[in-house]
Amino acid sequence: MKAVLQRVRRGRVLVEEDVVAEISHGIVILLGVGRKDTEKEAAWLANKCANLRIFEDTEGKTNLSVQEVGGEILVVSQFTLYADTRKGRRPSFINAGAPEIAEPLVDAFAQHLTTLGIRIERGVFGAHMVVDMENDGPVTILLEREPS
Repeated sequence: MKAVLQRVRRGRVLVEEDVVAEISHGIVILLGVGRKDTEKEAAWLANKCANLRIFEDTEGKTNLSVQEVGGEILVVSQFTLYADTRKGRRPSFINAGAPEIAEPLVDAFAQHLTTLGIRIERGVFGAHMVVDMENDGPVTILLEREPS
């Protein structure tokens, strides 16, 4: 499972020009599910995202998590994180989880964040989305959890 975290001042998702999800201060997470991922990876990655200290404290040091600053998280499923570009010019997505595997794991990931007390918004799985965000910092972190 792969996640790209972007600390944001605001973030939103539009589908067919309608806003379907919106957050203020927090994190936008672009989430990719691999073919062999399970709920174990989803829970581990959600916990890591919730507790990663990427927000500044009163001294300007990145010592606080999204939970500690009362931030929100916008989760956007993105299978293209599994693009394999080693051969040719067209990316292969053979390592991305099929929709019947990926969608329940995106749900499990978001649900785990919710149980940690974080306000969650979500994009629409499988839809063509416009993701609009104001990156803060910028702070962008790549996290990955290989299936065990």
